[in-house]
Amino acid sequence: MIRLLLSDVDGTLVRPDKSLAPSTVAAVHALHEAEIHFAVTSGRPPRGMGMLVEPLAIRAPLAGFNGGLLVEPDLRVLEEHAIEDQLVEPVIRLLEASKLGVWAYRGDDWYVSDPAFPRVRREAHTLQFEPTVVDDFSALGPGVAKIVGVSDDYDAVTAAQQSVADELGDHVAAATSQPYYLDITHPLANKGAVVSFLSEHYEIPPEDIATIGDGRNDVLMFDRSGISVAMGNAHEDVQQAAQHVTTTNDDDGFATAVDLYILGRS
Repeated sequence: MIRLLLSDVDGTLVRPDKSLAPSTVAAVHALHEAEIHFAVTSGRPPRGMGMLVEPLAIRAPLAGFNGGLLVEPDLRVLEEHAIEDQLVEPVIRLLEASKLGVWAYRGDDWYVSDPAFPRVRREAHTLQFEPTVVDDFSALGPGVAKIVGVSDDYDAVTAAQQSVADELGDHVAAATSQPYYLDITHPLANKGAVVSFLSEHYEIPPEDIATIGDGRNDVLMFDRSGISVAMGNAHEDVQQAAQHVTTTNDDDGFATAVDLYILGRS
């Protein structure tokens, strides 16, 4: 019996325009009625998931930065995994050498060096708050939870991921949340670790947890859960890593998955 559902946000829980479908809201409330916990995890900062709390009546911890910062719905910090201070500069250097734009996140704040860089406006729309512009990321000090390399050149993003892996190994986690975003976090800041955290937090065995997502960084949580569902808009290799595949996030895919695979309704 599934006792908790952990969901990715962008590409999964929300539609392409970042809104919640009425069917999604109804599906989450059906989970609550069935006494199944509902939790979310995302590369977003926790503050960027705040708009989901009220409509979905979320009571479980929010796992921001792919698990780098876990907070209560009121944003009280439960657990934090920041990138080691001495690694921030090498990560930024590698991303810039690969011709990627660089964003950094610390606590509830988002920092960019150039607000005109591609996808900054879309990210501001998604998070529903503006970035802070800085001349030098080294001035941020300790506690950087996530660094993102951004480019519409997907090959450059892939090359940067390999460069980070080659030079920094397992000192950081490097994963693509989207083909144009390379997320760099602490090694324990991954969605598989979020499953383990929630399993311990609620005293629920991992086999009683279901997960749903669309990105390559969701595969780690698929591997640690009893039921895994990939979205119809997910890449083929993500779909192959899941036990089930639902429809797209523009076609009630989340609600369909809840009905079929979690609640057992046709």
